Amino acid sequence: MLDTIEIDLRDANNHILTVYVDVADNSLSHKWLAALDHLVRHNYHLEKNYCWLGWANGDRSLEYICEQINRSIKTINLANLGYVIDDSFTPNNTMSDDQGINQPHMNRLHRYFEDLQGTSGAMSPYYTAADDVTKWHIRQLNLLCHEHESLVLSMRKLKTAPEWRRPSQLMCWLNAPRFTLDADDYELFGVETINRSMGGVYVGVNKAVGKHHWEVFNDEGRDSRVGELVTSALRSQTEAAGDFDIEWANDPGAYDWQVKMLAEFREWLMINGFDPDDKSLTIGHPKVAQVDLIRSFGTTDPDEIWQQLSGHLDVYKIRTGRAQATYEYRWSDEDYELQQIRSMR
Repeated sequence: MLDTIEIDLRDANNHILTVYVDVADNSLSHKWLAALDHLVRHNYHLEKNYCWLGWANGDRSLEYICEQINRSIKTINLANLGYVIDDSFTPNNTMSDDQGINQPHMNRLHRYFEDLQGTSGAMSPYYTAADDVTKWHIRQLNLLCHEHESLVLSMRKLKTAPEWRRPSQLMCWLNAPRFTLDADDYELFGVETINRSMGGVYVGVNKAVGKHHWEVFNDEGRDSRVGELVTSALRSQTEAAGDFDIEWANDPGAYDWQVKMLAEFREWLMINGFDPDDKSLTIGHPKVAQVDLIRSFGTTDPDEIWQQLSGHLDVYKIRTGRAQATYEYRWSDEDYELQQIRSMR
């Protein structure tokens, strides 16, 4: 173990729940921990409006998310970039008849983002020409798209199979410096790492890459073909940052239906010209740490953990062995957009 990280979560009354994270000793965790120490030491801005995904009873409702998508579209259209989005999003038109995701509509939203921002190392001319406010709203299209999809999935699971909700915690900092992955780091990827443990801590996917293989397979189905997709970006991850995700859902890896789905995913990869055993595809989630569930919550029971967490969906402080930071702001602050735009500059 390299270090223990402490994350203080607060509720509406400023009561604190501390989560203890034990950092593993592997090639990637060394780079990641150094990057995280830098983010904490220099007090980078933590994106609190993109932190808690898949929490069916959270304050960021489906109505709110759709309102924010439409607000960002309006701002982008008024920026006169030469790119107009003739579309709007509501809870009704973003959900399917069976209360799942209207995937074609959400794919269009993700494509708007890809067109407007471009990808890592190849930013779009629209993004380059945009002012700071418009750049913020372009970024929101991507974040809100993923937040929407995660929320709808959890809302559906809450009704049909509540034990398989997929709540997670994404810790992303604005302007986080990136480091390059090397061959040793790739060993932590692989199809088998799609299964994530409760409380597992994973290096975040480079959001500028676009959708990755597993997302495309789940969104489009086993009969989909990469060359026919609405979403355009499908690239390996070559960079990472101090960002990380905490998985708060149950691990499905031992269940027959997940084993079957991963077998179908391997078949889909081969049909689309990918080698399922090629770790340089960076499929899956490289694990760098694990939450000590007993020390943090006094239990390993998912329902009890979710209950404790659901009242503390605000990151207040983070402490590593070398640095600490306090995040007083909340995503609901009236000037939060301006706070983030200033930080992006």
